[in-house]
Amino acid sequence: MFYRGRRLRNNEVTRGLMRETHLHANQLIYPIFVVEGENIKNEISSLKGIYHYSVDRLAEVVKEMQEVGVKACILFGIPEHKDACGSQAYDEHGILQQAIRKIKEIDPSMYVIGDVCMCEYTDHGHCGILDEHGQVLNDATLPYLQKITLSYANSGVDMVAPSAMMDGEIAAMRQILDENGYYDLPIMGYSAKYASAYYGPFREAAHSAPAFGNRSTYQMDVANGQEALREIAADIDEGADIIMVKPALAFLDVIKEAKLNFNMPICAYNVSGEYAMLKMAVEQGLMKESVIEESLLAIKRAGADMIITYFAIDIARKWKDEQNV
Repeated sequence: MFYRGRRLRNNEVTRGLMRETHLHANQLIYPIFVVEGENIKNEISSLKGIYHYSVDRLAEVVKEMQEVGVKACILFGIPEHKDACGSQAYDEHGILQQAIRKIKEIDPSMYVIGDVCMCEYTDHGHCGILDEHGQVLNDATLPYLQKITLSYANSGVDMVAPSAMMDGEIAAMRQILDENGYYDLPIMGYSAKYASAYYGPFREAAHSAPAFGNRSTYQMDVANGQEALREIAADIDEGADIIMVKPALAFLDVIKEAKLNFNMPICAYNVSGEYAMLKMAVEQGLMKESVIEESLLAIKRAGADMIITYFAIDIARKWKDEQNV
């Protein structure tokens, strides 16, 4: 006798009964780019189907999310003014602070995550404070991340997500939140964030490309896997409530190792380059549209509990349409 796996693949019912991995709209987080100005909804050239929104047009994207059942978003702000210390990132009237308040006004139940970083706000495009030689100063950056964190909390954000990859940032943020009474506001750490070439389209979307050099001194080497486990362990020790691996598809092994080694909620960021490649391949007829869901299932199967993805609205709409057939 030999194994007859095909017996349980004969029809959709048995395939459904045997299905090990399931994706749901409420496991997806949709990235939203917010710009200053009025009446702006402009498609981002490197991310087809993704837009820059001004605050007064945010109701449109919130409505789309409501219609398909996507209940969480992560916000990225693009200010008009940039300076060496990214002051607009922690201004109470900054673009992201306005966006947080607006979305909570439109739909108080929408879960809003604020990306805590400085690269979109600094005139040099790096994620922290620089010394005279252009090196990012880790400890000098932490107070600025605290300022950003507190300003988001005061604006009504539901979760903060530090992406600067500064050592000690989770502990610093937890401290400032607790000191100001935000004991229940969770932190999602970009714990294993790699210095990846997959971020290219995002940097155009967020106007955040570094003016010189690169981010390899603070983001992780793409060749390293064990280092990711050390970074994740450090974030957990400092008080992270959720850990993240970014990018997702090229680092499924890291997601799996994180799942096996830590009893923590895991988020994976299906980043802009991954989105752009699949979107283009489908549009050019090189692959079927089902490759999108297959890729998201791979991320989930590897161990992610939640996925940040630019596909969130489209894939959730597809699922809803299939249910209504």
